[in-house]
Order: sequence, then C-alpha cells, then structure tokens
Amino acid sequence: MGPVAWAAVAAFLLWNAVSLQVDAARVARGWARLSLIAAGAFPPDFARAGLLASGMLESIEIATLSTVFGVLLGLPVAALAARNVVPLSVYAGGRAAITLGRTFHELIVAILFVKAVGFGPLAGILTLTVNSVGFFAKLLAEQIETIDRGQIEAVRATGASRGAVLLYGVLPQVLPRFVGLTIYQWDIHLRQSTIIGIVGAGGIGATLYNAFSRYDYDFALAILLVIVAIVLVGEAVSALARRWVQ
Repeated sequence: MGPVAWAAVAAFLLWNAVSLQVDAARVARGWARLSLIAAGAFPPDFARAGLLASGMLESIEIATLSTVFGVLLGLPVAALAARNVVPLSVYAGGRAAITLGRTFHELIVAILFVKAVGFGPLAGILTLTVNSVGFFAKLLAEQIETIDRGQIEAVRATGASRGAVLLYGVLPQVLPRFVGLTIYQWDIHLRQSTIIGIVGAGGIGATLYNAFSRYDYDFALAILLVIVAIVLVGEAVSALARRWVQ
C-alpha cells in the first residue's frame, strides 16, 4: 500500500481508539484494580470442594447430553446439506438450517433459552444442542460431498431407497469422520458449558459468576483452576479417542 493508504489506516485506528476511550490512564487504573483482585485471590480457596465438584459435574453432563442431541439432529441436517446426495431445493434448505444454527453466539442463544425455560442446566443443554447442529452438520456435510460417488451409484443401481443409499453408500465412507467430529464437538461443549452458566444456563459458570459477585476472589480462582484442569483432561481424552478412531 502507498503512504496515503497507510495514513488512512492509521487515522482509522486512532479514531477507533478515541471513540472507544482507550487511553493509558484507564489501562493504568485497570492494572491497579487487577492487582487488588489478584491479591485477594491468592491463595485459592478449595474449602468448598463439594460445590466445585457439583458445578463441574453439571457442566460435564450438559456437555455430554448436548453433544448427543446435537449429533442426532445434525446428522440428518448434514445429509440434507450435501449437494451430491439431495436435490438442489433440499440442499438449499439444509444449508439455510446450518447457516441459522451458526449465526448466533452461544451466550446469545443461552440468554434466549434462559428466558424461555428458566435458569438451570436445561437452558444450557438446549443452547449447546442448537449451537452444535450448525457446526457439526456443516463439517459433516463437507465430508459427505467429498466421498466416492461410485459406491453411491452402486447402491442406487440395486433399486435401493434414498434412505438405504445414505445408510449403505454414504455412512460407511464418513463414519470415521463422524466419530471424530462427535468427540471434537464434546470437547468444545465441555469448554462452552463452563461459560454459559454466567448468564444462568447452569454448570460451573454460574458458581463462578456468584463468586465474583460476592467479591469471593479466592474461591473464584479455585473455580478457574478447576475449569482449566477439567478442560485439560477433556482435551487429553479427546486426543486419545481421536487417535483410537484414526
């Protein structure tokens, strides 16, 4: 880019910083407050181990159930969104469903479900189920579109129905990817389930929010450490499972 373009970019960034009130004084005040929070957080308080365990167990349950429901719903959506196995009109509808499922962030969806069904894990399960349909269906549909058409045509030549074509011509070719995506989706949901509780959708996130609201920073740090630990364990389990599938 030329000097004029660079100057325009610099002016745009400066305008953003000024309009958003990004200045050194505010950053300095923020660091000072952060140091006070850090001082109150050490050492972490693990005395309420029962509350920690129940919150994490609820997050794991939310992640697991939402993964199961999301995969069950995402599988037919993926088939409807694969151009090589359905007519164009059906394909358009399947892609529209995927786009809708991927449009909103999980926190926005969680707020909607909390308003609809009330506080608690049910809102979290519904949130992550909706969130997973778009993600899972999109990746699986792309995998379906890369499969060998010869096997599909061979099954069709026997006079098989469309369902039989999917079951015997498509599913065997995408099964390893299907299992891998399911494990990956559970891994993602395990992380997300620790966040959506902040807006009332259950899990350890609700416990964390309450701890910060009470300025109970040492307990909040204990919750954060437990979240890090469970995410690392989930990552290890996910990696082992994917290696086993491959």
